[in-house]
Amino acid sequence: MKKSKKTRNRPLNINDITIIDDSKLKKAITAAALGNAMEWFDFGVYGFLAYVLGQVFFPSVSPSVQMVAALATFSVPFLIRPLGGLVFGMLGDKFGRQKVLSITIVIMALSTFCIGLIPSYATIGIWAPILLLLAKLAQGFSVGGEYSGAAIFVAEYSPDRKRGFMGSWLDFGSIAGFLLGAGLVVLLSSLLGDEIFHNWGWRIPFFLALPLGFIGLYLRHALEETPAFQQHVDNLSKNQPENSTEQQPSVSLKEIFTKYWKSLSICVGLVIVTNVTYYMLLTYMPSYLSHNLHYSTDHGVLIIIAIMVGMLFVQPVIGLLSDKIGRKPFIVGGSICLFIFAYPAFLMITSDIIALIFIGLLILAVILNCFIGVMASILPAIFPTNVRYSALAISFNISVLIAGITPTAVAWLVEESGNLYMPAFYLMVVAIIGIVTGLKMKETANKPLRGATPAASDRSEAKEILSEHFDNIEQKVEDIEQQIDDLQKQRQNLIDQHPKLD
Repeated sequence: MKKSKKTRNRPLNINDITIIDDSKLKKAITAAALGNAMEWFDFGVYGFLAYVLGQVFFPSVSPSVQMVAALATFSVPFLIRPLGGLVFGMLGDKFGRQKVLSITIVIMALSTFCIGLIPSYATIGIWAPILLLLAKLAQGFSVGGEYSGAAIFVAEYSPDRKRGFMGSWLDFGSIAGFLLGAGLVVLLSSLLGDEIFHNWGWRIPFFLALPLGFIGLYLRHALEETPAFQQHVDNLSKNQPENSTEQQPSVSLKEIFTKYWKSLSICVGLVIVTNVTYYMLLTYMPSYLSHNLHYSTDHGVLIIIAIMVGMLFVQPVIGLLSDKIGRKPFIVGGSICLFIFAYPAFLMITSDIIALIFIGLLILAVILNCFIGVMASILPAIFPTNVRYSALAISFNISVLIAGITPTAVAWLVEESGNLYMPAFYLMVVAIIGIVTGLKMKETANKPLRGATPAASDRSEAKEILSEHFDNIEQKVEDIEQQIDDLQKQRQNLIDQHPKLD
């Protein structure tokens, strides 16, 4: 049942603006960021343990094949992420964000924990790699709904004027989780020694996922549904007949792709430029430094870890600035910088001078911060509430699947061409996608989420928003009146040129 025109067009008043409880907002950010940190904790652990896992689960092949097999098992879950995004996205739009995020963190924690329980190939034979693959597929399925849901959760809980800063903590959690996982592996390996670490010590990081998951579940379960989604449900209830038992209507995939194709294309472009840069710097670069530039693995890892620590400090600053000057400048500016500086950065990285290598990586890291610092605040804002989870999860995970081939594709290009600057050219092509997408996207900073009423930190801010809202309407009315006046003059000018028109 549609609202009447009179209801739709009534003036906005102070009670229509949602006041966000500050304590609930902090809990929402903590709960969302912890799940994201756990996802990347597994990425860090698995990536740094690939050589050990290859020996444990694929012992009958050569060391190089062991590494490839372990990394292939790591990559397979990317294929199932879009399915997880589809399932959890639909559930999130129908039953709420809080319920779905509680489910995803449980699946993620249990599947990661189970990896630590799997016996070795020497104990159960072929079942060992099969069980490893099943655990990774379960992870991929849950991750398909995790980031999208967490970004939406934070965005729908945040005041309009602070959404950029609040959203930036989500990817702060990603970087922190990766660092924690990688650092824990290095620490345990040093403390336990190679023999004990290879025998059973490698299982410890996976076991830690269970208590982390319980903490995340507690935090998420204790939270209320997001204000934006609750408002959406309340509006649906008001507009249904009193005796209606109909549940919230679902939107078909066909309708999502036909009605919101522009928003979907913006989302795909943003995620591709962000994640290609992400995987290039944090996944491919360590092997590029060791395999192609012949630096020791430890040196390459330490440089990347140092870069990531620096990114932690820059991340919230980008989010805060985006609330002041907008998100578009960071997407467009970051993409332009990526196009201009990708090649010079790789000139420095290949210079064989440690200081220049660090500066080259730092340039790429700051550019990456420009993207991830605003991503969690942009993506939820480009879709309306009723399809936000479904549309974002589907488009995000398809894009990640495309971006996920970056390390493999770039490694193949370098090997085939013998050109060490192929990664730079690859980034320059992606930068063009970022520039076009950034120019096409609408600014979302300091505006309500699509389909939602404004949200403020307190009542005084709500009054300011209301005043700005009325000022904006007055300006639009003045603009329309000016257009009408110009059209009247054009009309009269045409009439004067015609002998039979008065």
